[in-house]
Amino acid sequence: MRNFGTPVILLVFLAVPWRTPASLHPPELLVVNQTDHSVSFIDPAHPQPPVTFDEAAITGHEIAVTPDGRKAFVPIYGDSGVGKPGTDGRTIEVIDVASRKLVHTIDFGHGVRPHCAVYDRKRNLLYVTTELDQAIAIIDPTTYAITGKIPTDQGQSHMLALSHDGRFGYTANVEPGTVSVLDLDTRKPIAVIPISPDTQRIAVSADDRFVFTADQTKPELAVIDTATNTVKQRIRLPAIAYGTAPTPDGRWLLAALRTAGAVALIDAQTHTFVRTIKTGGTPTEILIRPDGKVAYVSCDTNVAVIDLATMEVTGALKAGAGADGLAWAR
Repeated sequence: MRNFGTPVILLVFLAVPWRTPASLHPPELLVVNQTDHSVSFIDPAHPQPPVTFDEAAITGHEIAVTPDGRKAFVPIYGDSGVGKPGTDGRTIEVIDVASRKLVHTIDFGHGVRPHCAVYDRKRNLLYVTTELDQAIAIIDPTTYAITGKIPTDQGQSHMLALSHDGRFGYTANVEPGTVSVLDLDTRKPIAVIPISPDTQRIAVSADDRFVFTADQTKPELAVIDTATNTVKQRIRLPAIAYGTAPTPDGRWLLAALRTAGAVALIDAQTHTFVRTIKTGGTPTEILIRPDGKVAYVSCDTNVAVIDLATMEVTGALKAGAGADGLAWAR
């Protein structure tokens, strides 16, 4: 995202207001709200009115949750857009999901504009994009130690996606308009792929054969062949895309069309646009529920719910203002 407010936040959750052990918590959708500088905790089956607490100071754009659903990590980016003057964030806030408490702050010691956090299940590590270091930080999610980094060789490495086999990472480098390919075993960049003057967001196909990133200068998705690390083709869309997400069965790819207030439905086998799904608002990020039955789309103050069997919007969950990053806590 490119518009950010001041770093004063409230911690917001939409869930049962009493405290229960982590093992008794229902599956929850976590939403980072940029304008509110808050995080919403939503039980999609039983959404409740928001309850606000002045008990944590966190603000960010993206979020990652440990596989056990106990801890959430929110990188603190700053108060400016990508590549624009402003404050340079230097921390990651760690939240205990069960108690909704801020339990730790990871400090880089200098401004790095940390943005996208991704959990590596294969290695039990957390990766976080650090734009000003032109790298991916490597963090031990148990000790919170910053243990290393992987250079991207590019500026504005904003978003990160991992291959499902755990071998590679891919960053969308915004204004260089490139994608960096990272070998996660050797912790080295192995390719830089030109896309356009400006690219945003990134996703890996269910079979790891393709990577998708959105051209911000024209309504197209670039399709990268991971065998050759080259752009294989481009998918024409009715509007410029943003966040993308493939369904786990490999059948569909969803792409947020922010200016159209809709999500594009794309055939992931033929790489062709099929139709749009109207969400309203400004759809930004898409998260597929682990069971593959539902997609959640952050849209301003709501999260649109798409039934992936019918490809229709079935409802909206109330979040905070500027809803953006999404994560699922089991």
